[in-house]
Amino acid sequence: MLYSRTIETPIGEILACAAEDGICLLMFTDSPDLNSELEKLQEAYQSPIQEQTHAHLDLLEKQLKAYFEGAGQTFSVPLCPAGTDFQQKVWRQLQRIGYGKTISYKEQAQALGDLKALRAVASANGANKIPIIIPCHRVVGAKGSLTGYSGGLWRKRFLLDLESAQHKMEFI
Repeated sequence: MLYSRTIETPIGEILACAAEDGICLLMFTDSPDLNSELEKLQEAYQSPIQEQTHAHLDLLEKQLKAYFEGAGQTFSVPLCPAGTDFQQKVWRQLQRIGYGKTISYKEQAQALGDLKALRAVASANGANKIPIIIPCHRVVGAKGSLTGYSGGLWRKRFLLDLESAQHKMEFI
């Protein structure tokens, strides 16, 4: 069974979907790919999506609220992202990037042990269907330039600014 909920955030509405194992999708409702991603999800789980409450969605909403208020820097909500073994490896590495920190795509490929996989790493980041929680927004281009983000670069900038401001406050 798949469950869904629309969550209001300062950067727009997000549709969250959960399976019994955890959150499996988090997409901005204005995404042009939303309907096709929902169809893929339903096919993968062989289940319709029910707009109904679930413990994973309750926890996600609570943790997103804390995150956007600057009171939460980590997420403990269970996740079950669908992807290849390589994508899963890339997404686990993304979750190790500290709050308020950024790395380049090159640094990410190096951390994964294969600088030649730079394009594959960038592609895996782009395939992440649970942004914010799996923080692909923390990966930037060379010299800190903002590059690709499924929710739009303005959202990526907002998230980086939010984390940067909170990170700086910790040391004051």
